[in-house]
Amino acid sequence: MNEQQEKLSTFPFVIGGMSFIPLIGILFGLVAIIWGLVTKKAGGKKLALIGGCGILFTIALYSALFYFGFVQRGGVYDDLRAKLSETTITSLVQSIEFYKTQNGKYPESLEVLQKSLPKNSMVFVFDPTDVKMGGKPRYYYYKLIDGEHYYLLGVGPDGQPFTADDVLPKIEVGAKSKVGLVIKSH
Repeated sequence: MNEQQEKLSTFPFVIGGMSFIPLIGILFGLVAIIWGLVTKKAGGKKLALIGGCGILFTIALYSALFYFGFVQRGGVYDDLRAKLSETTITSLVQSIEFYKTQNGKYPESLEVLQKSLPKNSMVFVFDPTDVKMGGKPRYYYYKLIDGEHYYLLGVGPDGQPFTADDVLPKIEVGAKSKVGLVIKSH
């Protein structure tokens, strides 16, 4: 009675190996797990283990991306968020100045400006350096000084205006005299 049990072919293990493809590999992993647990052939448990490891790989990969992209402070992602913030705040200055041209005065708040923009506008009034989960997004810091001047800046990770981590718009030297933006040094 030294009967050898029939072994699984290579194809199920290829399916199991495909479970390591991020995201869509979860489907292959589920197939490999079910196939491995249902089969009576030798290697079924190994196939189920490979499928489970592929699913765990996807979960670990996306958890790491989420952590480094949205939770961790410092590092390359903060630099990328700061560059994005600088770009969006610079285009926001143009929208504020255009609002003044159309209405004869600067908007009272960024909420007022946002309501005046077309529905499909690519102008953003929220600060992308704010990475807290849940709740309302944080507006850029905007304050009217008088009828002709205003402050506009991203408050950075510390959430406080006029500190060293603020994100300021990039305005050309010649254009600074033509806009109401006041840049206060830290």
